Amino acid sequence: MLAFMTTVMAPVVSLWCYMYLRDVTYNMFPVIRIFVIGALLVFPVAVLQYAFEVENVFTGILSKSFFLYGFIEEGLKWLMLFIFGYQQSYLKHPRDGILLSVSLALGFATVENGLYLIASGPELVLPRMFFPVASHTIYGIIMGYYMVNAIGQKKKFFYFQWALFIPVFLHGMYDFILMAFEEYFLFVIGPFMILLLFLAYSKLKKTHHLQI
Repeated sequence: MLAFMTTVMAPVVSLWCYMYLRDVTYNMFPVIRIFVIGALLVFPVAVLQYAFEVENVFTGILSKSFFLYGFIEEGLKWLMLFIFGYQQSYLKHPRDGILLSVSLALGFATVENGLYLIASGPELVLPRMFFPVASHTIYGIIMGYYMVNAIGQKKKFFYFQWALFIPVFLHGMYDFILMAFEEYFLFVIGPFMILLLFLAYSKLKKTHHLQI
């Protein structure tokens, strides 16, 4: 049990602490609240995905990757960030958007990881510990970056679109690789994760130059 909890929580705690310590003056209430919202979000996502699977709405690899998984998960995360971050005026600094978005993503990844490990067994501990948590974090960085860019802009819709559809596309690509290259997953996902890390780094770097 201890090993299981360590596996689920260690990457989440480490990544969350890193993001929080980048701005130690930030109010913890919205961070903790949106983390909990992200954790609870797993359940409506699971219900929606199960309903679509039972009705055979999405049957192909592409539709499953980009709509059943990518759009539903990232779409609901985008909605929660918009409601509990943007609309409640918690995005007062460029880093706020990324901090809240990553906290939301890590809350989601924590519960999703735990449920997945319970269902699949300990043999998937190591790959499940790194790749999904890292990818959810990167989607969160990108979503938060574009969401905070919308503040004070005349063309807010443009930034809201990118905040939604770039994470949806990247999430869909991740799941497409997972399903299409199942036997060679690690060989294909490596370059893709490097690309994701590069994108995340570029957004974090640009955040320091933003003024809102």
